Amino acid sequence: MSTSMGRGRALSSPLHQVDFWLDPTSPSHPADLRVPFPSLQAVKIFLESNSISYSIMIEDVQELVDEEKRAMMKSRRIERSTRTFDFASYHTIDEIYDWMDMLVDDHPSLVSKIQIGQSYENRPLYVLKFSTGGSNRPAIWLDTGIHSREWITQATGVWTANKIAEEYGQDPSITAILDSMDIFFEIVTNPDGYAFTHSSNRMWRKTRSINAGSHCVGVDPNRNWDAGFGGAGSSGNPCSETYRGPYPHSEREVKAIVDFIRGHGNVKSVISIHSYSQMLLFPYGYKTAPNELAKKAVSDLAAVYGTKYTYGSTADTIYLADGTTIDWAYDNGVKYSFTFELRDTGRYGFLLPSTQIIPTATETWPALLDIMIHVLEHPY
Repeated sequence: MSTSMGRGRALSSPLHQVDFWLDPTSPSHPADLRVPFPSLQAVKIFLESNSISYSIMIEDVQELVDEEKRAMMKSRRIERSTRTFDFASYHTIDEIYDWMDMLVDDHPSLVSKIQIGQSYENRPLYVLKFSTGGSNRPAIWLDTGIHSREWITQATGVWTANKIAEEYGQDPSITAILDSMDIFFEIVTNPDGYAFTHSSNRMWRKTRSINAGSHCVGVDPNRNWDAGFGGAGSSGNPCSETYRGPYPHSEREVKAIVDFIRGHGNVKSVISIHSYSQMLLFPYGYKTAPNELAKKAVSDLAAVYGTKYTYGSTADTIYLADGTTIDWAYDNGVKYSFTFELRDTGRYGFLLPSTQIIPTATETWPALLDIMIHVLEHPY
């Protein structure tokens, strides 16, 4: 349900158990809410009695989830018979981890797999390292899947990692980048959450850590960073989707990245990939240069299939969010910090059909290259 609302937060009382897919930002900007069937009438009455207009985007979320499962099963059968990886399908964490090993085997002089830590449930936190040699070169950090239900991001991550490996020595841009810099890519940044979206609850967003004194599980890993931690854009309630956690970097998944970037000491760009809403965002602290770069990136992205992106600072463009990856990176001296919000704008939300994986990844690629080339050509 998409609704244009001024006072949307009143809806998030436990009574209705509404799941905000897209938070209210400012009056006249729509918010997207998933409403459990038993609450539907109550929510409709509330909206109508407050003169808030709404439209139904997805009649039946379960139907899309079932369709997604069927598509995955079909793809798995094909993969088994052909021994090829289907980039146009969604995959489980085990399938993605197996594929990483295949990528390393196929490109041993360029790609290696490193482990930067373990998740709360003791899954390995794997990062693909793309490097042509040299020690402590300037580096670019990419991550996808920090919010586990944003499946288009992990799928785009797999396609993109493959593209980087395949295009080195073919594409002059990626070749120039990797001849001077390393790329580190964490595809499953929230493995416990991702496993849970496959086993139990497709709509799970957070980590799976136990919260002392609460029956509610998990922390929003993109509100857990030590940058404006605890501000207005996050929640202190463990049951909230935007629960910031007990203290900054309380989540192993976040702390592993913090320790890695600090320990590396030469990371020049952090690009964190989310969905959905088709935006390219940069931190609060920026002046004018990123606007030009973001403008070029979204224009090159749109040139592929005509997909329209907006761009700007997070606070101006989407909503106030504290404790985020890119704000922390910027505060810690990483000048080029960006967040992508991939397709779509709410028609499918987090349940983007797998037929859109390759188009999404393909159009995002030139925008990523724009940023990486800019980092290469404007060292600091």
